[in-house]
Amino acid sequence: MKSFNILLVVFAMVLSCKGQNNTEDKVDATDNLRSFGDKIEAADANSVKSMLADYNNMDKNDTIRTKFVAKVKEVCKSKGCWMKLELAEGQEAMVRFKDYGFFMPMDIEGKEVIVNGLAFVESMSIEDQKHYAEDGGATANELAKITAPKKTYGFEANGVLLKD
Repeated sequence: MKSFNILLVVFAMVLSCKGQNNTEDKVDATDNLRSFGDKIEAADANSVKSMLADYNNMDKNDTIRTKFVAKVKEVCKSKGCWMKLELAEGQEAMVRFKDYGFFMPMDIEGKEVIVNGLAFVESMSIEDQKHYAEDGGATANELAKITAPKKTYGFEANGVLLKD
């Protein structure tokens, strides 16, 4: 009888722990989405064409709160602390994560993500361009070609959904 009670306790503990997820990313089984950062919904995400139009209508230092879906072009190879997303017409958006509160897997190039947060237009310094290029694995020759600040489309994400 004692072993039966122990078996019941073990079984109850297993059932009570089932469904708990101690990892930073969560899986949405219905859409096969992994969530990073704040919980966000996939609904009402803008397209890359719509997002590029929004960026083109913004002045330097303007900010808008938005959500859009795009393909990952590049990810930080050091620890996944930033990513570049493909926009329409060959443009790209540099995505950083709010307060470095989360990072992305480093093997997601070519996958689709939905990002939620603040979009802005900025001028990126030569030093910052070189820093991000190094993180992306640029060669010394590629770094030498960076000689002037450039207008960039930035994004601070508070939440990301990754389509697997």
